[in-house]
Amino acid sequence: MASLKEIKGRIASVKSTQKITSAMKMVASAKLRKAQYKIDSFLPYQYKLNEMLHSFLSSITDFDSNLAEVREVKRVAIVVLSSNSSLCGAFNSNIVKLLKETLNKYKDLGCNHVEIYPIGKKVEEQVRKMTLPFKVMGSYTELMDKPNFEGAKQISEELMNDFLHHKIDKVELLYNHFKNTSIQIPTAEQYLPINLTEEKPVVSTIQTDYLIEPDKETVLQLLIPKSLHSKVYAVLLDSAAAEQGARVVAMQIATDNAGDILDELTIQYNKQRQQSITSELLDIIGGSEAQK
Repeated sequence: MASLKEIKGRIASVKSTQKITSAMKMVASAKLRKAQYKIDSFLPYQYKLNEMLHSFLSSITDFDSNLAEVREVKRVAIVVLSSNSSLCGAFNSNIVKLLKETLNKYKDLGCNHVEIYPIGKKVEEQVRKMTLPFKVMGSYTELMDKPNFEGAKQISEELMNDFLHHKIDKVELLYNHFKNTSIQIPTAEQYLPINLTEEKPVVSTIQTDYLIEPDKETVLQLLIPKSLHSKVYAVLLDSAAAEQGARVVAMQIATDNAGDILDELTIQYNKQRQQSITSELLDIIGGSEAQK
């Protein structure tokens, strides 16, 4: 049985840990609000861009793009996003699990024909530790600390260039989608080739007759790369918000667990102290009786 001094030391240690987890929750909450603000600021641009893109596609029946070319998959690029730090629950383990499932899907291609773009320190470490030596295409840990459009555009242009030059035949995005603070959904999406016939989003009912220069086909050829750039950036912001949401929940659970442990230790401490006092009283009474 632990002594009173040991229990008191454990109580002090748990209280210190509880203060740390509580502070980390507050920091994660502040970062989450900033991440949500960035998403809310960027999504109207992306929605409008996609609305214009699908509006043009619906009015041109014979439009085609090299970025939409569907061919036999011989080489695959996988862009996978994680966090740079831990203490965010199952956020990283879920995305690593999804990555392994995706790699298993392409195991017939061989590891030399699968390229991985790891965005985030945790997934990069896992990829480099894997038994099969997959091709790791650079390091992008800084993008998770500070998501920026230029970094997303650089990755997007590299992927599009490799796709157009037949260096890769398919690109997939793996990330945690931020649904709300408590729920982050591991998501796999096809990035390239793009689907020009996918279901169109709901557009405005107001019909506007635009004058388009030089023509719709040329504008579409410019809109598609912009849409792909914005997709990578949106995924970066989404994953960053999901990470902070997962960390808020993890730190709240840790703080609550610390409170439960404190309650148990306090009860144990009080019982030990009461037992010690009772023993001392019995010794005093016994000594007093012996002197009579």
